[in-house]
Amino acid sequence: MMTGSVSGSAVKKRHPVDQMLPWPRLLTLGVQHVLVMYANAVAAPLILGAAMHLDQAHIAMLINADLFACGIATLIQTIGFGPFGIRLPVIMGVTGLCIPPMLAMAATPGVGLQGIYGAALVGGLFGLAIVPLIGRMLRFFPALVTGSIIMMIGISLMRIGINWAAGGIGAADYGSFHHISAAVVVLLTILLLVRFARGFLSHVAVMAGLLMGYMLTILRGDVDFSGLAAEPWMRVVTPLQFGMPSFHLIPCLTMCLLVTITFIEATGMFMALGSVVGKPVSDEDIRRGLRADGLGTVIGAVFNTFPYVSYSQNVGMVGITGVFSRYVCVASGGIMLALGLVPKLAFIVATIPYSVLGGAAFIMFGMVAATGIKILATVDYRTEHNAMLVVALSVGLGVIPLVAPDFFRMLPAAWRPVVADPIVLTAVSAVLLNAFFSRATRLRQTKTEQRFMAVPFAAPEHPSEPVRL
Repeated sequence: MMTGSVSGSAVKKRHPVDQMLPWPRLLTLGVQHVLVMYANAVAAPLILGAAMHLDQAHIAMLINADLFACGIATLIQTIGFGPFGIRLPVIMGVTGLCIPPMLAMAATPGVGLQGIYGAALVGGLFGLAIVPLIGRMLRFFPALVTGSIIMMIGISLMRIGINWAAGGIGAADYGSFHHISAAVVVLLTILLLVRFARGFLSHVAVMAGLLMGYMLTILRGDVDFSGLAAEPWMRVVTPLQFGMPSFHLIPCLTMCLLVTITFIEATGMFMALGSVVGKPVSDEDIRRGLRADGLGTVIGAVFNTFPYVSYSQNVGMVGITGVFSRYVCVASGGIMLALGLVPKLAFIVATIPYSVLGGAAFIMFGMVAATGIKILATVDYRTEHNAMLVVALSVGLGVIPLVAPDFFRMLPAAWRPVVADPIVLTAVSAVLLNAFFSRATRLRQTKTEQRFMAVPFAAPEHPSEPVRL
């Protein structure tokens, strides 16, 4: 007699990416992700606000709008709505690649913030338009190429983490024992918890390290809460609060180029994340993820913030904690929405010193580089004869902007978005070198086959006679 129950073997076990965790654990892990990305997320409004001489109230509005839009974009990317969202544990934030060009736009007469928002709107719409072409591009990104790119993403992020640990670029006491000791406390706390803690405590090792470092800096008197009382409890984020966007040809074209470049980076990041969580990423998955990136940039322009991209540093967080549930990042998106609406909370998180963030960055950013190395380990270097050369040269070119920032300073300004960014330079080099050597290999194979087919074949008259070619 049939029963309404389903046998255990017939029930498909949910992939860890789609598992829902208990709410207390979900929120704690979500806060951890937000703490990791927060410094980069607020960097763009702080830098652009200072460069444009905005007052503190307007800079605060930029930060709140930025966090609010980050939350919306993260929810779209992780939950998924129709053709939008890769449905993996991804955090969205402002791309640092766009900050230098946006500073140049801000300094251009007649452009200003409205021109930046117009360029971001055009760039986001352009990104949505080119997503269908991305699937055809994936054949140019085998493990050899993606591994090189992801390794360089980790290496370039390490530069940021090192500067954070020293107090942040521009700090008067950059590199002092004061800053480095705080970073060391964070790093040691994380390592000890990862090594000796069990269960939930090991999963929140990064947040525990950040809290330990934060408490140390508070006791030292390094954290300034003087502006907290002036911040309101609630501020509603409204679209177009800085006015209607304006459109200018060069800024719009520049933003379209930058969106294309960030799509290349995001493609590599999605593949890396799929490798970390053990869930293969299909062409359609990547297209959904890139649509969410493009839509996030459009949302940023509407809310008068900046272009958004999937953050690679949080891939390292996923690898460290071993928690693959995308609902953790859904919780992070909700937390960012709250931070955007409650300025006092955002202010407190913003007081975490760079040195504290730097201690955690050593591990998280290094994990991204290790993921690239892991992918490169899957390459068969015996059959792909020039694979070592592709890795060596693409990574070697990629480190040029890191070790010699003025190396390309005499080149035309139009080339800067490509040659001044280590990730983009590595990506372009790896793709071109791999295509070049793959084509050369195919040509050699084709000529060998043609030569073999052209040789007459004589069958032996007797079985004992050898085959004559």
